[in-house]
Amino acid sequence: MAPAAAMDSSTICLFDVDGTLTAPRQKITPAMAEFLQALRKKMKVGVVGGSDLDKIKEQLGDDVAEKYDYVFAENGLVAYKNGQFLSKQSIQAHLGEDIIQDLINYCLSYIAKIKLPKKRGTFIEFRNGMLNVSPIGRSCSQEERIEFFELDKKERIREKFVDDLRKEFAGKGLTFSIGGQISLDVFPVGWDKRYCLGILEHDAYKIIHFFGDKTLPGGNDHEIYEDSRTVGYTVTSPEETHRICKELFFS
Repeated sequence: MAPAAAMDSSTICLFDVDGTLTAPRQKITPAMAEFLQALRKKMKVGVVGGSDLDKIKEQLGDDVAEKYDYVFAENGLVAYKNGQFLSKQSIQAHLGEDIIQDLINYCLSYIAKIKLPKKRGTFIEFRNGMLNVSPIGRSCSQEERIEFFELDKKERIREKFVDDLRKEFAGKGLTFSIGGQISLDVFPVGWDKRYCLGILEHDAYKIIHFFGDKTLPGGNDHEIYEDSRTVGYTVTSPEETHRICKELFFS
């Protein structure tokens, strides 16, 4: 019998969370969790999500930092390596209170003018490295989330919101991107998911595979997917992520 291949420590597989490893805001399936641990025997594995660490834990498990070689929450602005806290950035320290208040006030005013079938609570969630803005409100139910997502695909609610914000805050050093099903993210220029690549560069990986579902322009996976430092793959579901990885790394 041929000996097992040694792990390739110069290669890392980096995965978006929502829509890539899990259904949006849902828990990872046991089969996908098991598959990722098998993949870790072949190469390093990391996850990068726009959500904060608590939400990533809800989806991937409380022990997520121990289960994966890297965990990048909030696009990598909160980072863990080998189960240990690595670094954290602060949007309020970077932008200053004046811009943040102008941004919050403008978003709330814009949301107040949108008529939707339903509105719930938590329209703006303040995170370490970004503001997460949701026209329907993050406290909506799963059914209400899906209802909004389907409406958004037809009426481009978030796309219009982002276009408006880009005009209003032009020259302020901000980036606006659509992520998940119900929200958009606002963060300083350069603080998209490419931020985590700067951390990985210090560890001298030769190949960085990236899998994400929001890779089109305006999506929160687009910049890292297009980056010259990554080999990017677009997926439409966790099942497709599993299939492609199996074909690439286990055939």
